[in-house]
Amino acid sequence: MSVTTSEPPEQRAPRDATTLRSGSLGTADIAFFVVSAAAPLTVMAGVAPLAILLGGIGAPVGYLLAGLTLAVFAVGFTTMSRHVTSGGAFYAFITRGLGRPVGIGAALLALIGYNGMEIGVYGLLATTTRDTLHSLVGADVPWLPVSLAGLVLIGYGGYRSIDFGAKLLGILLVAETGILVLLAGGVLLKGGAHGLSLASLAPAHVFVPGTAAVLAFAFAAFTGFESTVIYRREARDPERTVPRATYAAVGFLGLFYAFVVWIAVQAFGDDQVVRTAGKDPAGLFFTAITTYVGGWAADLMHLFIVTSVIASLLAFHNAINRYALALAEEGVLPRRLGRVHARHRSPYVAGVAQTVLGALVVLAFWAADADPYQQLLLWVNTPGMIGLLVLQLLAAIAVPCYFRRVRHTEGAPRTVVAPVVAAVLLVTAIVLVVTHIDLFTGASRAVNTLLVVVAPAVFLLGLPLAWWLRRARPDVYAGFAAEPAEAAEPAGATAPPVSAN
Repeated sequence: MSVTTSEPPEQRAPRDATTLRSGSLGTADIAFFVVSAAAPLTVMAGVAPLAILLGGIGAPVGYLLAGLTLAVFAVGFTTMSRHVTSGGAFYAFITRGLGRPVGIGAALLALIGYNGMEIGVYGLLATTTRDTLHSLVGADVPWLPVSLAGLVLIGYGGYRSIDFGAKLLGILLVAETGILVLLAGGVLLKGGAHGLSLASLAPAHVFVPGTAAVLAFAFAAFTGFESTVIYRREARDPERTVPRATYAAVGFLGLFYAFVVWIAVQAFGDDQVVRTAGKDPAGLFFTAITTYVGGWAADLMHLFIVTSVIASLLAFHNAINRYALALAEEGVLPRRLGRVHARHRSPYVAGVAQTVLGALVVLAFWAADADPYQQLLLWVNTPGMIGLLVLQLLAAIAVPCYFRRVRHTEGAPRTVVAPVVAAVLLVTAIVLVVTHIDLFTGASRAVNTLLVVVAPAVFLLGLPLAWWLRRARPDVYAGFAAEPAEAAEPAGATAPPVSAN
């Protein structure tokens, strides 16, 4: 049995007649959201030194390889985005290609994945703010008030219009990337520690035992780039804007990460950087910018790491709200979550719910006397990261399955070759992350095992939920991930029926 994608309008539209602000976001705006979610400065200053310590001077290439892998994934992903226009993004793609039960599991995984990626970062906000205040003014502050203040700030940012968020993220992104460009300029002008070298690109330095660990860190550094499609309903000319923003984000992150890590190697020299990173990984970038630019620049870097974390939180918060909005419109989540603010045109009820959830998790970790970095950040963030990688893999598999069942004018390289290659590479990425999970968490084997199984367990919960929806709420099940009633079919394509199984 199969059902078509058409259904009564009341099954698709939220009860609140107000909708998201269409035509608000251009390519640069969407790219700001995606790149900000990745938090480039935080990733570089906080994680890249560990990549250098484990992988040596060939670490920059690891970021290039991860970027290339995700660029291949983006080929099929963006091609499908022209044909599947549902606000459900990941779970809609997966449903159209692999069926509703898998899609419902993917929807649960998306909610857990994006929430994990955001809520855990409130622990990072607390530690970076505390470290910055201690470094600049010698003050020591408790972490809980910082995290709670961050929740209020991010909640307000999500409550405001998407235009407000795009402008704010643009400013914060320029600040955090600008300080890294300033460091790069200082190192290049002074010729590095012992002259500039391209030894990092030599195969002998790339293919070393620590490369697998570098790749695991590198894939984690791109988390959230795929959220471009979430903003389709608010994009100007989405069939062009969304693919352009996706490629721009992946290209920028891959090249920028690799360049900045190479700059860090040049700052200390090929023969000294690993030893220096081993002595003080957290201070590597601060030492470099103090040496090549000045202490004032190190102070700015401390401040901009805090704003980098804030930008990442806001970007993920907006993405989560739009997933919740889509699922509320589907009828899977309570309809009330689908309300859109009459003035700001933001999914404000979903935003309030997400902020409350974040506060409950933060308070639970505080009550358990947990460390904001070692437990709140790493234990909540890691399952989210794995969940998003699994979603990417499922989406890559869904692409050729979808195009095999429809009439279309897309070429085989975009609909078959690239997605299949991406799926193989993403399996490799997931294996690398899982087998090096201790590098991300620093936790015991029992804790690591629990963190790894969260994503597959949540996904599998979607199967009985799909069975229940099919029997108890057949209208919701039949309309799950269906195309918006007002959306015209893409030229040259015919929307396929979705398997009811």
